[in-house]
Amino acid sequence: MAGVMNRLKNLDAYPKINDDFYSRTLSGGLITLASSLVMLILFFSELRLYLHPVTESQLRVDTSRGEKLRINFDVTFPALACSIISLDSMDISGEKHLDVRHDISKRRLDAYGNVIETRQDGIGHTKIENPLQKHGGRLEHNETYCGSCYGAEASDDECCNSCEEVREAYRKKGWAMTDPDIIDQCKREGFVQRVKEEEGEGCNIFGFLEVNKVAGSFHFVPGKTFRQSGFHLQDLLVFQGDSYNISHKVNSLTFGERFPGVVNPLDGVQWTQETLNGMYQYFIKVVPTEYTDVRGHVIQSNQFSVTEHFEKTEAGRTQSLPGVFFFYDLSPIKVIFTEQHVEFLHFLTNVCAIVGGIFTVSGIIDSFVYHGQRAIKKKMEIGKFG
Repeated sequence: MAGVMNRLKNLDAYPKINDDFYSRTLSGGLITLASSLVMLILFFSELRLYLHPVTESQLRVDTSRGEKLRINFDVTFPALACSIISLDSMDISGEKHLDVRHDISKRRLDAYGNVIETRQDGIGHTKIENPLQKHGGRLEHNETYCGSCYGAEASDDECCNSCEEVREAYRKKGWAMTDPDIIDQCKREGFVQRVKEEEGEGCNIFGFLEVNKVAGSFHFVPGKTFRQSGFHLQDLLVFQGDSYNISHKVNSLTFGERFPGVVNPLDGVQWTQETLNGMYQYFIKVVPTEYTDVRGHVIQSNQFSVTEHFEKTEAGRTQSLPGVFFFYDLSPIKVIFTEQHVEFLHFLTNVCAIVGGIFTVSGIIDSFVYHGQRAIKKKMEIGKFG
């Protein structure tokens, strides 16, 4: 047993020195304090990195197909009334939605930006009492109401029971509603009066769109959009002529759900129109993104980059509409963020490296200072007695 113990003593890589041979110096004490402080700082820095998850990123080809893309938006127009703003969307697959109303809300704003009213579907319509029938007479007792579409009927049995339905029938025909006062439904609903009452107001429009995951666009324009002779036109030019102020502020715009660390470049962007009329365009490159947190929860979302362009619209020009347009295209590359904790063995290795490295470096510095002091002192003694 004694032989085994002796062999173990011989394996000791840390031989002990008698305290009588130690020489403690002031410089050694200062170096010890400084190295201990640095050691503590680096230790707590490493501990913080260990306790907080790190995010790793990688790029892959996006192979998803047939999915929907959710576009969340919140845009304020300080000089356009809610009654004339409509939202359209379309994509390269041919799907088109004009004057989108579902999942959209509007807030009427006064000249100071204060909310006057919040409503769900744009102008809306009221119930018509004793309305005009197709045959020209008024609605009689027990008679089903079927309002006239004023020549825009797609079939003989089509009815337009509200001003909005007449406008929609006109849009499908490619006609502009130049004088809503001659339309019985619009006149009785007070359509023109409500539009005029909102003159000078602003509008905050917010909500979301569910679109195909392909390149497309959506835009905010004054009036209802229709096609005539291959051009896109609007039906409310009678109210404001050819001049629209499309100054706007993008409060927020996201393609999908927000995830930690995402930066949306259009959030809070504001633009003020200086010319009389025009169309403001945003060209957006959407990058599919997958984020997995430390608990394994996966968020399928998107990031995007954007460039901007303003095109001035000349009076009488039909090739471009006044409004704010967002054109988006999708990247074929998908970014994958994975959140994970540093392994304990990695943390332990780094701590040992910190302690050992600082101990070794401080020992070298102490040795250099100690021997330097001794050499200087020895030369001074030689010079004194010489």
